[in-house]
Amino acid sequence: MTMTSPTPAAATANPPLPADWRDLIALTKPRVMSLVIFTGLCGLLAAPQHIHPVLGFTAILCIAMGAGGAAALNQWWEADIDAGMKRTAQRPLPQGRLDRTTARDFAGVLCAASVFLMGVAISWLAAAILAISIVYYAVVYTIWLKPRTPQNIVIGGGAGAFPPLIGWVAATGHISAMPLVLFAIIFMWTPPHFWALALYVKTDYAKVGIPMMPVVAGERSTRRQILVYSILLLPLSVLPWWLPGDEHAGAIYGVSALALSSIFLGFAIRVGLRERTGPDDTMKPEKQMFAYSILYLFALFAALVVDRFIPL
Repeated sequence: MTMTSPTPAAATANPPLPADWRDLIALTKPRVMSLVIFTGLCGLLAAPQHIHPVLGFTAILCIAMGAGGAAALNQWWEADIDAGMKRTAQRPLPQGRLDRTTARDFAGVLCAASVFLMGVAISWLAAAILAISIVYYAVVYTIWLKPRTPQNIVIGGGAGAFPPLIGWVAATGHISAMPLVLFAIIFMWTPPHFWALALYVKTDYAKVGIPMMPVVAGERSTRRQILVYSILLLPLSVLPWWLPGDEHAGAIYGVSALALSSIFLGFAIRVGLRERTGPDDTMKPEKQMFAYSILYLFALFAALVVDRFIPL
């Protein structure tokens, strides 16, 4: 397979059309950002120290701006790849509704402003972690890992795992065991979550030369790895229940994590042990697992916050 590596100098096929504010919003990947914001907020609310509501709002705003800016940088760099994939071809840059310079500048302003505001208003430790998360996603994952290795999602999974850590540090001013466990949970969740999607859009990735696991290692290997990561996720998700001291999560979280992760594992078993019936296979189990994986993370982190305010 010939691998392609887009460069930021490459031009889109269509001449730019007048930009709309909705196209700038689309650059930030709002649906993805909603999960980033939510896990960041949960990290902030689950922390044992309270933060002033205005400062808490500012911290979450910074996380949202940083995530949106990193997503915009991702789309700026991958505009040519997005144009070749059915799933992403309608984005603003492939459609020519924005020029790449505008996208790059918009992304740069969001990223820089988010880090500066976090540092001035909250803490420079939180700002540093936010900056690392932006670089991790926009450079380490997007530019380096994604076009080069099928382990891109495994290593790059850290990019989406930073928000609860940032939220926790914004509230407490320091890093401790709980936010590191929350980071690890999202890190372990990311491969089965994304590979479930990659299984039914692998032809898109193959067409543009991105070495996603189903394209390089094949479906059978990918399915086995989904199952392995899901098995490891179950005890990891319950770990906050076992932590000592004031970071200890209670029974509401523990029981919820056990139930949610067991269901997640059930989907993974169904996907992991399955063989496709042919080219017309609708990949329904894979789509169901992907959809549940999003609900899973929302519910898991919501349970952590509920447990914090209604301890048993």
